[in-house]
Amino acid sequence: MTTTAVEVRGLRKQYGEVTALDGLDLSITRGEVFGLLGHNGAGKSTTVEILQGYRDRDGGDVQVLGSDPAKAGRAWRAKVGIVWQDESTPAELTVRETVEHFARYYPAPRDPAQVIRLVGLEHKADARTRGLSGGQRRRLDVALGVIGDPELLLLDEPTTGFDPAARRQFWELIQQLAEEGTTILLTTHYLEEAETLADRLAIVNRGKIVAGGSPAELRSRFGNGATVAWTEADGTPRSAATDTPTRTVAELMSRFDGEVPGLTVSRPTLEDVYLRLTEQRGAREPAGTGHAGRLDAGRNSQLTEDDAR
Repeated sequence: MTTTAVEVRGLRKQYGEVTALDGLDLSITRGEVFGLLGHNGAGKSTTVEILQGYRDRDGGDVQVLGSDPAKAGRAWRAKVGIVWQDESTPAELTVRETVEHFARYYPAPRDPAQVIRLVGLEHKADARTRGLSGGQRRRLDVALGVIGDPELLLLDEPTTGFDPAARRQFWELIQQLAEEGTTILLTTHYLEEAETLADRLAIVNRGKIVAGGSPAELRSRFGNGATVAWTEADGTPRSAATDTPTRTVAELMSRFDGEVPGLTVSRPTLEDVYLRLTEQRGAREPAGTGHAGRLDAGRNSQLTEDDAR
């Protein structure tokens, strides 16, 4: 078994005249949580669909768990769990009936009762799915995604429509799955979600990778330093952007002879980095122009149909 769960080189996809994937590269290590960020139209969903073998590609090499998804059989499919953007659970069955039914599709499924507990639905096991809340139905979707005990779990916009409390409960579930060793690929529009869950991220813009790395690395490399703010003796607020905030603070402390009124030091957020990269690198540029970026040594990529799709 290799240490790489997903390896993609030169992935291409065209929808009519729209270039959705333009030679993108992607590498995901086994056991990590990997996040894909991008506007609608960036190409996240098509990439996920290609990785799961649902959609054909026009070019490039794709290996997922050691196999080409376009050619892989049932044994390979049993290793890949999927949580779609849309709910897919039958409304008339109970939670228990639904999970037990889907467990029969797999050669070595997890115990249905254990999975129901894992997603926090043990108190709703005998409730019909049509009576579940939106967050509870999403938890059931995750139960169906992991019932086969997958090595790789694909989550496509899993918390869209969640309220803040339900989203944080879902994060705890994903973190638990990651701790158990499941490799997770996550697409999301929620930057706080990506920063909380992902070991590494790729930012995609118009079919091209514009940056990749851990959240901390992205903030450090593309965040334009820190902002130091303080209040002058006459009450005037001041601020300065700097790459050396510690030195700036030391200079202020020396000037004020100790305590600096109103002193704050703020660093760029992932949102600041995301907006800077996607706006200044051609957010309005037609898809398919130029050359795709490449991130080696475990760095990233991807793209869509209705994200181009």
